[in-house]
Amino acid sequence: MKSNQKLVEEVKADYLNRREKRLSLERQWQLNINFMMGNQYSYIASNGSLREDEKQYFWQEKEVFNHIAPIIETRISKITASTPNVTVVPASTDEEDIESAKLSKEILNSVCNRINLPDIQKTATTWSEICGTVFYKVVWNTNTGKMVATDEQGNAIREGDVQVEVVSPFEIFPDNLSTERIEDVKSIIYARAVDVDEIKHEWGVDVESERVNSFTLDSNTSSLGGLGYDAHINKVSNVELSNHAVMIERYIKPTKNYPNGRLTIVAGNKLLFDGDLPYINDDLNLRTFPFVKQVSNYFPGNFFGTSVVDRLIPLQRAYNAVRNRKHEYFNRSVMNVLAVEDGSVDTDALEIDGLSPGKVLVYRQGSRMPEVVENPRLNLDFDAEEERLLGEFKTVSGVSDMMTDSYAEYTNLSGSALELLAEQDNARLINAIDSAKLASKTIAKYILRLYKQFAVVPRLLKITGQNNSVKMYYWNQNEISSDDVVFDTTAEFSDSIGQKRTMLLDLIRQGLMYDEDGKFSPSTRKKCLDLLGFGMWENSVDLQSLNINRAKEENLAISKGEKLEILPVDDHKIHIDEHTAYILSASIKDKPNYKKIIENLLEHIEEHKKMLKGE
Repeated sequence: MKSNQKLVEEVKADYLNRREKRLSLERQWQLNINFMMGNQYSYIASNGSLREDEKQYFWQEKEVFNHIAPIIETRISKITASTPNVTVVPASTDEEDIESAKLSKEILNSVCNRINLPDIQKTATTWSEICGTVFYKVVWNTNTGKMVATDEQGNAIREGDVQVEVVSPFEIFPDNLSTERIEDVKSIIYARAVDVDEIKHEWGVDVESERVNSFTLDSNTSSLGGLGYDAHINKVSNVELSNHAVMIERYIKPTKNYPNGRLTIVAGNKLLFDGDLPYINDDLNLRTFPFVKQVSNYFPGNFFGTSVVDRLIPLQRAYNAVRNRKHEYFNRSVMNVLAVEDGSVDTDALEIDGLSPGKVLVYRQGSRMPEVVENPRLNLDFDAEEERLLGEFKTVSGVSDMMTDSYAEYTNLSGSALELLAEQDNARLINAIDSAKLASKTIAKYILRLYKQFAVVPRLLKITGQNNSVKMYYWNQNEISSDDVVFDTTAEFSDSIGQKRTMLLDLIRQGLMYDEDGKFSPSTRKKCLDLLGFGMWENSVDLQSLNINRAKEENLAISKGEKLEILPVDDHKIHIDEHTAYILSASIKDKPNYKKIIENLLEHIEEHKKMLKGE
């Protein structure tokens, strides 16, 4: 018991130490969030606390003209739209490995649809663009999936399934802030506020509740102590959660003393878990962290990336100041400033009512009549400064008019010139897009490796193909032979669907898609219609898909020694091609009676050839 308590104190002390070292980064992240949400008079005080600037005079204009929010929203939309789908490369050219790779891709598609991965990635990219860094946690949840049995107490035992969570940078504490890659750190602490009832349900341990700040994880009653967080933090970061406790998860990579790594989980003053790292998700089939990092901009020698908001904050402050000073000038011009002789008028009434239309202004006889103080002409430097700041917003953020406007103003340019301008604009987001793409691929790898490790019970997978056909697959961990995930397209990220379609139509007009007879082959027509979005509109394309699927089923049936009848409605040319490809594949040689299978297939092909000739 004493050793457990000592371990708890060690983990909490390690967490506090890392948290204190990272405090300046947290303050910048909080400031970025405030500016994104429009609370743009926040600043970091000399003591490190986050403060809000007050008005110096009651008449002072302090409106916010938020240009940061639309810039970040544009960047998020562009980054999320540029993340391609992934596919799985077969482990070899064998037919079984090819089919296994296809199944793995369908598994990934099924998981992405189940957990709504695009929405998760959009949330993560929002964190990344505002704070500079975000993390995904890819874990195995034993409490999800279909029920397969019950334990002695009658509780349901489920098959479990993959779960992908978005983890904000506020909750991740590496052991070394100067290590750039997550693979190079030796340990990571993941700390977050968790409801004590959830801890009791998950771990069966009663933990004392406390009031926890959702961002800083600080609490006045917490045994963790304070790190100088100011109670006057503004509305964005001052979110307190009751009946919660700080749960600390410390992950240590495999070492000589801990060959399987070490995971220690602490909540309050209680030890919840201490054991090996649970997931075998490394490229070398080793245990490592379940986290995937995504950054907006890489910063050399730093674990956390930087955000474009960091650079936009000074511009936003300057822009707000210019616009507010201009509005103050307009207010003086409209409301007027009066010069009155002392005692000549009722100044109290004049301050309250002003110079309303039709007002009778009474002043003391013999005194000087009140007069309006003429404002000097507005300096043109204000307009020039405003335009200069707007231009700097585009330069610093990498977001131009073509991205933010819903129409193009360059009507005198050709389509090729506009496409070149769009590519140049997109190229400025390449760091953020590449990081999002790499994170997407790593998540897919982790998902397959988790299924490879935990999917022991056979699972049912429904695959909807062309012509609304539905195939049912029962699979388990042994069906996943490859986790070599690559992107589903070799095109650049800037190639949108519209650009690809335009390129296809250009190729067709140039005659590069026709065969030697000057016609479209059925397979070429099918691919073109699929890319244009009309793959299901032509009946011949559907018939071709049906014949291909039927020929593949015949290959499997003949391999099992079945004798098949050739139908008059078969497309004999497609069948001959599919059967020939199966004979030439390397996987058929692994069959114990492959010579007999080849003989039966050749006989089957001859029958197709006879019917093709009309014999």
